[in-house]
Amino acid sequence: MRTDFYQVPLPVVLTDAKHGEMSHFELVTVQVEDSDGATGLGYTYAVNSGAEAFAVLVDRYLAPAILGAEVDRTEHIWQQMWWAVHYAGRGGHATSAISAVDIALWDLRARRAKQPLWRFLGGYDPKVPVYAGGIDLEFSIEELLAQADRFREEGFRAIKMKVGRRFWREDVERVARMREHVGDDFPLMVDANMGWTADHAIKVARALSEFDLVWVEEPTIPDDVAGHARVLRDGGVAVATGENLHTLYEFARVMGEEAVSFPQPDICNVGGVSVFRKVATLAEAHNLPVSSHGAHDVTVHLMAAAPNRTFMETHGFGLDRFLTESLKIVDGAVIAPERPGHGLTFDFEALRPYRIGTSKP
Repeated sequence: MRTDFYQVPLPVVLTDAKHGEMSHFELVTVQVEDSDGATGLGYTYAVNSGAEAFAVLVDRYLAPAILGAEVDRTEHIWQQMWWAVHYAGRGGHATSAISAVDIALWDLRARRAKQPLWRFLGGYDPKVPVYAGGIDLEFSIEELLAQADRFREEGFRAIKMKVGRRFWREDVERVARMREHVGDDFPLMVDANMGWTADHAIKVARALSEFDLVWVEEPTIPDDVAGHARVLRDGGVAVATGENLHTLYEFARVMGEEAVSFPQPDICNVGGVSVFRKVATLAEAHNLPVSSHGAHDVTVHLMAAAPNRTFMETHGFGLDRFLTESLKIVDGAVIAPERPGHGLTFDFEALRPYRIGTSKP
């Protein structure tokens, strides 16, 4: 196993309601190799800070727990990793570190089988609908509408915009202008990034309900499951959440308590392929459509294998400029690649200037 840690500048500074200004993101890549020389690649990331801890967890604790394991026993390996760092934190840094290794192992397994990951996972439909995830809270209305035009020129047929301004009526005005700009039948979502209390979220959601939104995302903090349920029940708009839920059990709770309409696991922090697919199945059992957060270049395989998938997010932290081949958006959808494994090949030379550290147990 080899682990690399990078601090990657963003092309433009991005903003949302809780993370503030984001000038860069942190990236951890994990490469695994089996005794036959086959390889797999995984990664995880964090906003602004914290990801170095993922690399330390992989190098110091996860690698010793699993080196020498049988790669086909991914469930057994996942449990070995989970219990190796369980006491240090159930979720959070622990599951982000586990995610990177788990993605690499599934990539390796599918490569050995000479199948694309989405087929290896059972296969449903390689054509996955996508939306553009704008990170644009501080954009002027003119910039917001110009961005929407660029998204449509790039092939998107659904857009998500940020809400959570200091004065909530500004949010309503911005959504109204966006709805007028894109038209009545264009799928439009909003994302509050945990910026509201449940009471405030209900008030704003009711004001936004006339604009026929697909969902309001993360209206309040992920810990307030009862608050999410109230917003969904009383706000008049569907609720999406999940990027800050880091275990299968957290997803089971929000679904069981009817606090979510669109579960959104992030493959890079929920526990990797192993857990994402379980969240998707759990959502199917609750008759809920599954969406996603981040890491669209890998997530496309999980969405292509899920019969209950809906829009997949393409995120502003995308790694397209460091990939030898990236997903192409055509008429609002992407096609899961047919290359073996997840098909990602990083341009590590392009990433090299941003590498902070490396380790090879």
